[in-house]
Amino acid sequence: MPLTGERTIPGLAEENYWFRRHEVVYQRLADRCAGRDVLEAGPGEGYGADLIAQVARSVVGVDYDEQAVAHIRAKYPRVQMTLGNLAELPLADGSVDVVVNFQVIEHLWDQGQFVGECARVLRPGGLLLMSTPNRITFSPGRDTPLNPFHTRELNAAELTELLVAGGFRVESMLGVFHGPGLAELDARHGGSIIEAQIQRAVADAPWSAELLADVAAVRTEDFDLVEDCQDNRAIDDSLDLVAIAVRGD
Repeated sequence: MPLTGERTIPGLAEENYWFRRHEVVYQRLADRCAGRDVLEAGPGEGYGADLIAQVARSVVGVDYDEQAVAHIRAKYPRVQMTLGNLAELPLADGSVDVVVNFQVIEHLWDQGQFVGECARVLRPGGLLLMSTPNRITFSPGRDTPLNPFHTRELNAAELTELLVAGGFRVESMLGVFHGPGLAELDARHGGSIIEAQIQRAVADAPWSAELLADVAAVRTEDFDLVEDCQDNRAIDDSLDLVAIAVRGD
């Protein structure tokens, strides 16, 4: 698969920070999928769907990109991949227990329609697990995303409103934060390990040996996933938002 920065690829040193930042959400929420029929809407490279398949009864993935579907079918045979549009999910009503949608909704034009589709395919009491970049910290001071691949980014209040309007009750709204180890890397690299990576990409400049080694060493344990105001951290200061929502009856 081509490296675009929009499908996080495991096993690449330069991608490791973003990979671990995404992987931590899969790891922390995988138990919500145990023994259940799961749909991952937009599984990216597929590593997360395969992680869920270790504990779920079944995992179906839906993606509109033929190359991504072929890649996942070949690399992760436990995932049943289907080519389809997330705005019109190719699943029957009430056919799954959990919908997983990590780092995808910010790419969709009709977010409300997609959330409605999630509610349609879920069984009563089913779960929607969703993550997305926090607009406040990802595109600070802007209404339009900095990332050209994003159509609309959300803050915690906007994500909650979207889910409730789509027929869900938000059980938890969590935030992804840097833990102590990443805070040390932030200080070492001019205040932000994220910005240090972005500067290299924008300038198409080579990575320093120190930056590459630090990024390659990042672990999922270096990220904290916490509720609003837990440990004196506000949800609006989080890097990513993670919603656990229950389909209403």
